[in-house]
Amino acid sequence: MQHLRRFMIEEQPGIAAALEAALAKLPPNSAGPAGHVLRAGGKRLRPLLTLLWGRVHGCAHDDLHTLGAAVEMLHAATLVHDDILDRAELRRGKPAAHTVFGLTEAVLAGDAMLAGALLMVSRLGDARLTACISEAVMHTAEGEAAELASLRRLDGSQDDYIAMITGKTAWMLRAACELGALRAGADPAGVEAAARFGLELGIAFQLVDDCLDFSPPEETGKPRGGDLREGKATPPLLLYLADLAPEREQAFAEGFTQGSLDEAALEAICAEIHADGYARKARALAEERLAAAAGALRGLPDGPELAALGEMCDYIRERSA
Repeated sequence: MQHLRRFMIEEQPGIAAALEAALAKLPPNSAGPAGHVLRAGGKRLRPLLTLLWGRVHGCAHDDLHTLGAAVEMLHAATLVHDDILDRAELRRGKPAAHTVFGLTEAVLAGDAMLAGALLMVSRLGDARLTACISEAVMHTAEGEAAELASLRRLDGSQDDYIAMITGKTAWMLRAACELGALRAGADPAGVEAAARFGLELGIAFQLVDDCLDFSPPEETGKPRGGDLREGKATPPLLLYLADLAPEREQAFAEGFTQGSLDEAALEAICAEIHADGYARKARALAEERLAAAAGALRGLPDGPELAALGEMCDYIRERSA
């Protein structure tokens, strides 16, 4: 993954500068919580995707950093709101924004980041860019709402789950890619390829994340079973459930839907899902999406940027944390 690693290193200063410039334009009372989240780290995959797709199509505008920063700010806003909804205490190993600044302050900072990101894009004067990122915000919110409606329920299908994560996770990655292609002036086929790549990559990203949630802490460096504790019926859990004997299935369903499974039971279920290969089987769903993402790259101009996009699929596949 030499090309992807090179771009990750080389583009960090430009992305960081664009994010700092964006933070400086936020209202003072929102800048604190926003900076707390945006400076907490991360690989900045979304802005990197914007840069790579723009450059695949020959764009050298500094605007690409602005667009990438806008997508990252939107992503950060969703993290602030997610942590409040999930009652999460930590984000990337650090205190979540709402635990430091307060619930109301964090909500308003998230709102300010959303508005600020949209304003950054609109100032570039291209209605297609504004429509692209606005549509991503809408689908992300709908995906979050669908997830809330599905908590502690076991009557959804794998297709229902894919539809939910397409909104919650994948649309923002789609927008990151599509914005770069649009700014570069790509033809309709090029823009469609970017959108398709980002959407499939985003679905795969979430599916791999779901599988990693059942991995032992010594492999990932973080506690396992967070989704199970929160009442999320992810693909590994649905595969596990389908193989349970009727009496065990009924007992699990009661504990899951009522949120009454104790820590010992939760840990035992996580260990069973991992040991019996249900997380590994669920990764096959991610493989299908990664193959579709790679297919979207066919016919594009060859070069280091295209190679890095191909390696992005490998990066998602090989994630271990």
